[in-house]
Amino acid sequence: MTAGSPKASPVLVDALPAEPSDIELQRISDSEPPASSTLVHAEAALPAAHPRTSKWRRVSIIIAATTCTFTGCGLNFAFGCYQEHYEDVDGPFGGKVAAAKIDLIGTLAVSLMTIFAPWTSAWTAKYGVGRVTLLGAALFSLGLITAGSATQLWQFILTQGVVVGLGTCLSYIPAVTVSPGWFDKNRAFALGIILSGTGLGGLVWSPLTSLMITNLGYQNALRITGAISFVLLAAAGSVLDWAPGFRPGENGRPMRGGLALVDWRVARGRVFLIKSGTAIMQAAGYYFPLYFIASYAYKVGLTKQQGANLLGLNNGLSALGKIVLGALADRYGRMNMLCLCCVVSAAGVLALWMPSAAIPGPDTTPLFYAFVVVYGLTAGGYVSLFPTILAELFGVQHFASINGLMYCLRGLGTLVGTPLTSLLLRGYAGQGALADVGLASKGSGYVESIALNGSVLMAAAVGAMWLRIELSRRDGWKWKM
Repeated sequence: MTAGSPKASPVLVDALPAEPSDIELQRISDSEPPASSTLVHAEAALPAAHPRTSKWRRVSIIIAATTCTFTGCGLNFAFGCYQEHYEDVDGPFGGKVAAAKIDLIGTLAVSLMTIFAPWTSAWTAKYGVGRVTLLGAALFSLGLITAGSATQLWQFILTQGVVVGLGTCLSYIPAVTVSPGWFDKNRAFALGIILSGTGLGGLVWSPLTSLMITNLGYQNALRITGAISFVLLAAAGSVLDWAPGFRPGENGRPMRGGLALVDWRVARGRVFLIKSGTAIMQAAGYYFPLYFIASYAYKVGLTKQQGANLLGLNNGLSALGKIVLGALADRYGRMNMLCLCCVVSAAGVLALWMPSAAIPGPDTTPLFYAFVVVYGLTAGGYVSLFPTILAELFGVQHFASINGLMYCLRGLGTLVGTPLTSLLLRGYAGQGALADVGLASKGSGYVESIALNGSVLMAAAVGAMWLRIELSRRDGWKWKM
């Protein structure tokens, strides 16, 4: 494509020493371009999928990557069932351990799932997708199975938290790193299907986990899911691979020092900083509802199975939302859908869940149900659009580097945001006398946490809209973006 292509607004990138057919986005900056800069259409930074890759090969990539998100992320998103059981007097801690401390188990798992993303992306490029994913499958399975023999909090934190988190990272990050290179114009839709596996996994694993805990005990639930997860993740890893021409170091470009974790020529500028801040804030607020929907439902008088079903419903709607919003994003603009997801999910927390917790009595329970639906449909959309927009902002050839760094920042946001929010949970009435009359359990311990959670998500919404404005200033205003 020539420098003066009229098809869309240009972005500024440095002139590249590469062959004309191997266009890369080497720099995105808010400063004035140097004399050697040239103008390249934004879509030129996104190489088309390799023409010789068959349709069925791409379908196999979708199936394998979805299996990784369904298994690793889905089981992590079903941790709310363990959270509720571990808090209970019949749990392993006899009801004597605070909810915030128990929450640290699941928080560590989802934080480590992304904190080590830069290193995982580098290892995926250097050693291959199959080897890294197989290691992830082994660690993930080992963490769950050994947690089945744990008796103390630190043991759960080490096994179901740290080891499971590392295993998830080594299976999830390779899947979302190599997948975008296989798709072109339908990239958002394809990534929506792949990342819908997180919600679909929660939909399946949440009620199934609750049933296993009730009928077989939490120890056997952990061991069974650990064994199943190894088979699924190992099989998926044998299918996943880099798309031709998209593995870092290909096309005659040697990897400096083996492989740079981050390309700092790209990871700078106002757009990158805004995107980073938005990612951190969204991650800081995203997981709290997922971990406490089941627990909250039990505290307001629903049964444990009903709480697990609501968590499963939330995850199932998240899967549907990621696919639908991905398709809409390809048609109406990916940044537009990202902003919509952030605004509506934050509004759902503040306008639906918080009043449900703050107003005593059973009459506001429908607000909680409505929140589960709204949050499920919209919150996960950010997760599916996140890697797609990264590819557009920084180019697919730089995606492995930037993707790893951004996921690392999201992990740090989760590590801080979720425990801090859960620390605001005060003592609350369970299924006692106050709960019987429909009081106290409604808001006690949750209103402050929900308010903070909604505020953090609204900050992410402001960041997303700010990013949209900055892109319009840089590339020129257009409706579809």
